[in-house]
Formats: sequence, structure tokens, C-alpha cells
Amino acid sequence: MNEPLAARQARAGLMLALPSVALILVFFFGPVLYGLWLSLTDFDLYAIADPSSSRFVGFANYAHALGDADFWNSLRITLVYAIVGAPLSVAVSLTAALLVDAKATRWKPFFRAVYFAPVVTTLVAVAIVWRYLYQPQYGLVNALLAKFHVPRVDWLGDPHWALPAILVLAVWKNFGYNLLIFVAGLQNVPRELHEAAELDGASGWQRFWNVTLPQLAPVFLFVSVTTVINYFQLFAEPYVMTQGGPLKSTNSLVLLMYEQGFRWWRLGYAAALAFLLFAVILAATVVQMRMQPRERRT
Repeated sequence: MNEPLAARQARAGLMLALPSVALILVFFFGPVLYGLWLSLTDFDLYAIADPSSSRFVGFANYAHALGDADFWNSLRITLVYAIVGAPLSVAVSLTAALLVDAKATRWKPFFRAVYFAPVVTTLVAVAIVWRYLYQPQYGLVNALLAKFHVPRVDWLGDPHWALPAILVLAVWKNFGYNLLIFVAGLQNVPRELHEAAELDGASGWQRFWNVTLPQLAPVFLFVSVTTVINYFQLFAEPYVMTQGGPLKSTNSLVLLMYEQGFRWWRLGYAAALAFLLFAVILAATVVQMRMQPRERRT
């Protein structure tokens, strides 16, 4: 009996996809489920040598986190990173993309490479440069402010200024990725729309607001969601620059999770923090999606 062509194609497609699906199940969903189980135990340093010594504690780790002042402090700082840093990063990326995409701009590939360079630069090397810029006695930032008779600031040693200093570094380090996405989106905006608006007497700002932004809506949604998620997971910048200090003023939730899991070896508690962060990110993503008109989400 001859098998239909559609059935043979479906079976062949399933066989080709099966290895990838198996890898996803083993290396993605497997660790997630294991982490969920870990968050319900008191898995610690002693359990690493003997996993049977860990005990099932249910939601005790979650209850402990919700009653921990360090958790709420780290959550507050993480929200500041996401609420302040993400929109600022998106705005800087869009502004730079508009400049790169401008008709009068030459050497577009060169400027794209320059703006994207911080993304691919090792953070340790970047940190050395930025530590010098922020150095309170001889740093270039304070030297520039001194020209305007502004007193010196201990950028990384003052709890009031350490968080803004980290935010500036994070925006500079990460805006280049979104810039390339915005440039690709701008190149897909029909030039005829700008020409028609210009013939109707629209100013540059009116063309940007009424033509460019609506056409960039899907790109804007993608960039906004991914950027907020990235800033909720900010870790490397505060870890390298301040170790979460001074006085835990830059201690993000991921950094707290790292400290609990790999400094104090409270792996069960660290896993609970990871799932609490997942819940916060999921809620923030749903809010962003709900804020968009239905036609922009499709």
C-alpha cells in the first residue's frame, strides 16, 4: 500500500526535528524542572557531597525570601535597573539608529561597528576603563565636572551615586545591540510615506511621530520586551564594578542569587530566588504586551 506523500513528508519532518526537540527537553526543560525541585529543598554545601542529605521543605525558601530584607532591597534595585535603565537604553538606541540611518550620514557600516563595539567588548576590560573614568581623585568624569566647579563625587563609593553610575555603564555597554535592530527596522520603513508626508508640509518631528514610530511598532515592542528582561537580569556590571556595594546599593536580584548559591552555597534558596525573579519578569512582560494595541501584537 502506497503511503501518501503528505504523510511521508510529515514523518520525515518529525524525524529531522526529533534530535533538536530531544536536546531542548534534556538541556532546557530538564534543568528548569531540576531547579524547581531544588527550590523546594534545603540543598546546601553538605548536600553536594551527599544529595540524600537534602530535605524537602516545600515553600519554606519562598517564604524566607519574602520575609528577607535583602530580597526586597535587591528587588527594589532590580526594578530601578529595569524601569530606569531599559527605557533609557531604548531611547539612546533609537536616537543613535536615527542618526546612523540619516541620509546625510556617511560611513554607515563604520558607525554601526563603532556603536556595536561595546556589546562585544569584554566587560572586565570595559570595567577597568570605567573605573578609571569614575575614579574620585583622578578620574576623567570628575576632572570634567571640575571645569564647571562641581565638587568631586565618589561615584562607586557613595551609595547615592553608585546605582546611577552602574546604570550609565549598562546603557553604554548594551545599547549597540538594539541599535542594529532599530536600523534594520528603519530601513524597512517605505520612503514613499516620508516623501508623501513631506509634500503635505509635515515637519521632521511630525514625520517621525506619525510615520516612523507607527511603522516601528513591532520592532519597538520586541526591543522593549527584550531590553526590560535583560535589565531584570543585570549581573555582570554590578558584580565587576562594585560587588553589589556600597552598602548593598547596587545589589541586583541576580547578584543576590549568585551570592546565596555560590558564596554561601544555599542552592535551594538561590533556586527559589531564581523562580521569584522569573515570576517578576513574566509579570512585567505580560504588562508590556497588554499595553500594546492588539494589532501591534500580531
